[in-house]
Amino acid sequence: MNSGQDSFADRVYWLVCQIPHGMVTTYGQIATYAGSPRAARAVGNLMRLSLKNGRDVPWHRVINARGAISSKGDTERAELQRRLLEAEGVAFDERGRCNLEARRWESDEVYWHE
Repeated sequence: MNSGQDSFADRVYWLVCQIPHGMVTTYGQIATYAGSPRAARAVGNLMRLSLKNGRDVPWHRVINARGAISSKGDTERAELQRRLLEAEGVAFDERGRCNLEARRWESDEVYWHE
């Protein structure tokens, strides 16, 4: 599926749009699927930008590798993310983590290879 001309951001946003309702994935998984396995932090930045810019992607379905929401000091966004996920049936334990084994979306393949 690599056209060689897609930007990393385009690949990330496309992949995040593939995550089904009620499922989550991690920043690292999206980075890997997008062809840049060490770019998890960049994925997080893109998710924050998508919210600020009103981009129509389910940014809230991307969480950290521990199954928790990464607030990075933005508690308002973190609370919104948790509410959105809970509305989709994603439960969190007392440590603020969801069950990644049960809720993790995994792609059938890595879509882009760079």
